[in-house]
Amino acid sequence: MTVPQWTITDFAYPESWWKNRAILMLNICLILPLLSSTLNGFDSSMINNLQILPGWQEYFHTPQDMKLGLINSAHSIGILSGTPFSPYVSDLLGRRAAMFIGAVVMLAGVLTQALSTNIQVFLGARLLIGFGMAFSINAAPLLISELSYPTHRGKMTSLYNSLWYSGSAISAWICLGTYDVAGTSPWSWKAPSLVQAFIPIIQMVLIWFIPESPRFLMARGLESQAARVLAQRHANGGDERNALVAFELAQIRHALNVEREFASGKSYLRCFSTPGNRQRMFTIIWIAVFSQWSGNGLVSYYINTVLERVGITQTRTKAAINGGLQIFNLVSALVGMMVVDKLGRRKIFLISNIGMLTAFSMWTVATALFSQSGNVVAAKATVPLIFIYYFFYDFAYTSMLVLYTLEILPYNIRAKGFAIMNMALYSTNAFNSLVNPVALNTIGWKYYLFYCGWLILELLFVMVYIIETRARTLEETAALFDGVKVQRGMLERTGEAAMNLATYPRLEDGAGTVQSCSSASPSHFGPPSDESAVAFAR
Repeated sequence: MTVPQWTITDFAYPESWWKNRAILMLNICLILPLLSSTLNGFDSSMINNLQILPGWQEYFHTPQDMKLGLINSAHSIGILSGTPFSPYVSDLLGRRAAMFIGAVVMLAGVLTQALSTNIQVFLGARLLIGFGMAFSINAAPLLISELSYPTHRGKMTSLYNSLWYSGSAISAWICLGTYDVAGTSPWSWKAPSLVQAFIPIIQMVLIWFIPESPRFLMARGLESQAARVLAQRHANGGDERNALVAFELAQIRHALNVEREFASGKSYLRCFSTPGNRQRMFTIIWIAVFSQWSGNGLVSYYINTVLERVGITQTRTKAAINGGLQIFNLVSALVGMMVVDKLGRRKIFLISNIGMLTAFSMWTVATALFSQSGNVVAAKATVPLIFIYYFFYDFAYTSMLVLYTLEILPYNIRAKGFAIMNMALYSTNAFNSLVNPVALNTIGWKYYLFYCGWLILELLFVMVYIIETRARTLEETAALFDGVKVQRGMLERTGEAAMNLATYPRLEDGAGTVQSCSSASPSHFGPPSDESAVAFAR
């Protein structure tokens, strides 16, 4: 008999998600880990925004070149210091515990930053915030991707990284507001630092009121707790016999068993122990590098220098452009998030890289014309070209960097593989922060030519190595890299679950109508509650 290859979508809730109380409450709970991205965006953009403020420049005696690069890179260095340890906390203590630890450390760093009296204390505070951030940004996206409702996972995980710009926008506009109120007073930069404490405090207080990752619970042998979480958050009414719950439990269990069979050990070497894992890490490391080396670092961390080089020197004008750009970036990333399941991952990466290459090349020409001849029209064209470039950058590399990384990683290396991605990202970021101000001051617009060539290499990489992963569960997507045998095993187990459900005499569809299973097709499969599904899951 042919085994029907039904997917998780055949068992999902068929109506609007907000009509299902369990899914509605789940999505409200996920706001808390989503705030980690907002906080990361707020803090990562902080120095870029403070550079525009005369009060900050005066207080710290106008840092330049390598000193400015060190201040900008301190956040990334702090994250790099904490990242090697964060996946062990996430895997041993849980995603929630890692977020709590990160929030405590970040709160200490934020208060130190606001009370800084000299550049050395300020640098130490930036390092401490980054160290705590490492735990938060490792655990939060893991919790989101592993806890989200199956048909929402792509959008929710994509939303996580997209919200980086919500923090960046808040930071930019708060700095503009404090400049309008406090002028050149130290409070023009101290007030934004104090606002930064809000999210760590909220996460410390509320983190224990949201569910733990069911995949973490299953991996720790706490299957009854995992079933309870899935029943409460994925099945309306908390029914552990629900077909969707049984289906998810079966897939998670099968994936964990396969992972134990193919790889052992708990060190980072496990991430490179099989051909499939090596292919994953090769792809993940390079897209992390591309996310920072696409020319975006010029504006993300040195917009003050970039705008001054095209004749825009007024403080309020620069702050307004920066604030508007952050809102535009957020909208652009959300556009990518909304179409991620319609267009697919590969197509979005291709559109993004072609658009970035085109826009950045035009941006380079405009900057060169102004630098060489003082062409005012070229200077005016630079700002809209920056916005166009960022639309294409955000379309893929903001909306999908975290999503694609977590999708292709199996559970047993997900936390460590994601940590390696963050290490690649922030080490590249730190390098950029140190080199960019020196390169801009030394060779000016000609530095842009390097990124034009690099964007060509990025496009070639995407064409060759990015594979499509949409419309699959985490377990099914991870199996794509492990050969035909593992993929077939996953499909057969999925098919067996569907067969067990299909042979049960009667079921209820999504509207509550009782029908015969013999005539049911996958597209009409509702969320039944039956013993056969539970028997398979166990």
